[in-house]
Amino acid sequence: MTGHHKIAVLGVAKRFGETAGTSVNALSMIDLSIADGEFVSILGPSGCGKSSLLNIIAGFEESSTGRIEVDGKPISGPAPNRGVVFQEYALFPWLTVAGNIGFGPQSRGMRASKVNRIVSRYVELVSLTGFEQKYPHELSGGMRQRCALARCMANDPDIMLMDEPLAALDALTRVALQDELLRIWGEASRVRKKTVVYVTHSIDEAIFLSDRIVVMTPRPGRIQGEFVVPFPRPRLPEIRIHQDFHGLSDKIWLMLQAEAGRKSC
Repeated sequence: MTGHHKIAVLGVAKRFGETAGTSVNALSMIDLSIADGEFVSILGPSGCGKSSLLNIIAGFEESSTGRIEVDGKPISGPAPNRGVVFQEYALFPWLTVAGNIGFGPQSRGMRASKVNRIVSRYVELVSLTGFEQKYPHELSGGMRQRCALARCMANDPDIMLMDEPLAALDALTRVALQDELLRIWGEASRVRKKTVVYVTHSIDEAIFLSDRIVVMTPRPGRIQGEFVVPFPRPRLPEIRIHQDFHGLSDKIWLMLQAEAGRKSC
């Protein structure tokens, strides 16, 4: 149902090195609600705690204070309803495309016939038909990242957590994959809503992909501001040259620059 809070981040702070006596505040009192089916980007400078926040939502790290709730229940570690896509592909090099995509369903004891159906569906969805028996080293960077996306989606998570998944790609491939990512997310969401939390350094990428952008300050990371993206879906590639697109980009850039200036004074 629209407006239902899928993810609630409640007073989350993260400190590193407390036991070693060299404490670093990575995150400072983050409060954030993300609706069911919403695509939210977290934008900010390097070292502002974006990845730490994503890892806490994933259940890979614990917060120092505060908590994360999914569907109103506190999380206590990783779970299949939260899938993660990393920057560096994170594919098993010894498995084929089909093997990587089918790994999750197979490891949960699903019958081979059903695993094969899931693999076929996601191979087609991410446009890797004909590459099922190729290994990761035989694929381009863009294909590897599409395979990583399919592997995450094959587990049918409600929530997809993406940590700069396109950052390692060249500029043209990156733009093409942004279009692909929205298509894949949109098609997968027709079956069941997929909530996305997307970490990026790129203002334009955040605007093109998201329903809402959360801007973080330099460390200790806190939420500096939020922007609702006004463009309708499906997003057409040409909105990138729209005057309103550049206007929003400038506003976000000015907010980031103003905070960076305050920190360096």
